[in-house]
Amino acid sequence: MKANYIENFNEWSREFSFSAPVQVRFSETDMFGHVNNTVPIAYFEFARIEFMKEMGLMQRWLEAGNELFPVVADMQVDFVQQVFFDEKLSVYVKIARVGTSSADVHYWTVNEKEETCFTGRGTIVQISKKTGKGHPWSEQDIELLRAEQLATVKK
Repeated sequence: MKANYIENFNEWSREFSFSAPVQVRFSETDMFGHVNNTVPIAYFEFARIEFMKEMGLMQRWLEAGNELFPVVADMQVDFVQQVFFDEKLSVYVKIARVGTSSADVHYWTVNEKEETCFTGRGTIVQISKKTGKGHPWSEQDIELLRAEQLATVKK
């Protein structure tokens, strides 16, 4: 692995505990028969939302009257091997760092043989609907995010 956010691949990959299953649809492949280069970002989004639901953050963001929501500030995908139609993948997600209003999220996608297909990272920022700017995490949110971060590191 040459990704700049992975110092030691074996340690990094052992820190994941949450994954979401994805099966490659025909519409996600290109004329060469492999997954189009834009699709892993959609897989990351799906897994990240499922991860945030499991933590309870997504439900809070979706509550009526809530003034906060998450946005993706940046996203990076590193392609390790080709993926083809109908393959079954596991998209792993973990919190790598928690900031004042942001979190660095890492992704690791493997096929049924447990071979790495993609890795990635991205920053999400909690935004205020009123100001359009970053809004600090609540103490409860920080506890959830840090608990997840610590849980993955202790694995």
